[in-house]
Amino acid sequence: MKEATDFAKGITGFLSEYLPHERNLSKNTISSYRDTFLLFIGFMKERKGVVVNKLTFSNLTRDNVLEFLKWIMDERHCGAATRNYRIAAIHAFVRYLQYREIGRMEEWQKILSIKALKTEKKSLNYLTPEGTKLLLKQPDTRTATGRRHLAMLSLMYDTAARVQEVADLTVGSLRIASRPYTARIVGKGCKARIVPLMDNQVEILRSYLEENHLMEPHCMTRPLFPNRKGHKITRYGIGYILDTYIALARKENPYLIPESFSPHCLRHSRAMDLLQVGVHIVNIRDILGHASIQTTDLYARADSMAKREALEKAYENMAPKTDREWEKDKGLLDWLKDL
Repeated sequence: MKEATDFAKGITGFLSEYLPHERNLSKNTISSYRDTFLLFIGFMKERKGVVVNKLTFSNLTRDNVLEFLKWIMDERHCGAATRNYRIAAIHAFVRYLQYREIGRMEEWQKILSIKALKTEKKSLNYLTPEGTKLLLKQPDTRTATGRRHLAMLSLMYDTAARVQEVADLTVGSLRIASRPYTARIVGKGCKARIVPLMDNQVEILRSYLEENHLMEPHCMTRPLFPNRKGHKITRYGIGYILDTYIALARKENPYLIPESFSPHCLRHSRAMDLLQVGVHIVNIRDILGHASIQTTDLYARADSMAKREALEKAYENMAPKTDREWEKDKGLLDWLKDL
């Protein structure tokens, strides 16, 4: 058996020890970082002729990283945001190596000097309350599948959960036996937050759990929304379900449903609704699971209704009032004729 290269040893320690244990990052984040290095390994083989068992730290250079980033944009048609995510993963790996391979510090510093590209800030896509009602009206509650989908989508909206957070929920994540009703959601960085549940949502969830025999104590660790095989549903599965009902809702009323709508937009919708009914932005931050209030503040900046109301409250007419000359005369037509 051939001895592992320094690159192989470094990647193994980074992904299996440093990220999960020292940084406490979630499995999903680690998987995303892993994907970056799978792409880099593929690039080195395709463009540089360096197979994985020959790949060493000597190949991890600023020039190769820049070529890799250009390759994913030109050949794989990735956008600037994806390119930035890839370089962020490489930067994290290089910062890890700075304390373990200090003999290559100069090259690590060169790689860390690679800047992220500026990306265009997109406007928030979200549903109005009328749009949300229209969406949640689409599942056919006469069927078990429709009732399951309603429970999933309404909970996703009510808790403003990320799509992966919904996929990760277990039956034991819910506390609906007595008040206060809550859901325990585990988000980025394995950080848990407790989100209150409303009475209507709890009624939907209880019906769903009873129908699917999930109220027994031995079911606490089971996925809350399993797929057909009984395994945890994937985020792609949730996205497919949402897309189905978004298409139906758009067909019924295209004015209430944005042309582009992803599962994350349902999270935006809940945040905007909470903001517009007067919930303090700090409480919205805690419900969303944001680490910083600055992240949550984007909803306040996007809320044109709140901006208009604030302006109307503060508005004072500074311009002098002027009488229109034609109002002093017999009428508009006479004034126009004499003009």
